[in-house]
Amino acid sequence: MHDGKALQSGTSHNFGDGFAKAFEIQYTDKENKLQYVHQTSWGVTTRLIGAIIMVHGDDSGLKLPPRIAPTQIRIIPIRQQAEGVLDAARDLAAKLQAVNVDYAAGAAQDANRTHSLDLQPIRVKVDDSDKTPGWKFSECEMRGIPLRIEIGPKDLEAGKCVFVRRDTAEKIECSLEDAPAKAAELLVTIQSEMLERARTHRDAHTYEAKDYDEFVKTFNEKSGFVKAMWCGDQACEEKIKEELSVTSRCMPFNQETLADTCVCCGKPAQKMVYWGRAY
Repeated sequence: MHDGKALQSGTSHNFGDGFAKAFEIQYTDKENKLQYVHQTSWGVTTRLIGAIIMVHGDDSGLKLPPRIAPTQIRIIPIRQQAEGVLDAARDLAAKLQAVNVDYAAGAAQDANRTHSLDLQPIRVKVDDSDKTPGWKFSECEMRGIPLRIEIGPKDLEAGKCVFVRRDTAEKIECSLEDAPAKAAELLVTIQSEMLERARTHRDAHTYEAKDYDEFVKTFNEKSGFVKAMWCGDQACEEKIKEELSVTSRCMPFNQETLADTCVCCGKPAQKMVYWGRAY
């Protein structure tokens, strides 16, 4: 997260037969004998919503990655009472809805192509409420809508509109003719760059420690993850938790050998572990 703490997100748990014994959940095995079931728990929880807010959000509100944003683009007509403005906004919305974005290929696709997890139609709305443009801009920011498009009488005369990115606040002028393709391009770019910024932040706050003094010093002076070796003994894990309020967060499949000995006790190490303070 932004403050350097870890957050347990969607996870898996091995319950063994503990709950089965408590609730008398049994099955008949191939020898016709009753056995307690062994259970696992796999979950993607609402905690992930909190993670999105903490990783990407700012003081103005949410910043939602385009792939999961309920509304990806909001079109805001400026002086919508002026002749042709609202019609132009609705016409642009219809054209955007006819475009599918391929986040894997990074390109716009014809709307008739079969949908997949990587291929999504653009989700767009026109804000034709009677609120002021400034209020609408602020609401877009608060709700984390990845792109807003501004279009007014002067834009119509020039045959253009203005894109505004939520993640960077960058304003981009674009012709109305090219707007659908540009919208698809920007959604792919925003998705990619938001992910890269989050990874960069995580990596910049990940450190290494080879002995306990270095381990303690790093957690006392910095926030983030510390990679260090562990012997596999729970006593070391409990000591670290007791003294530093730090716990093991992850044992990656792709292991590194940072040292030959455990960061806590000095015995031969078995695993490289990410350690951190957590919510």
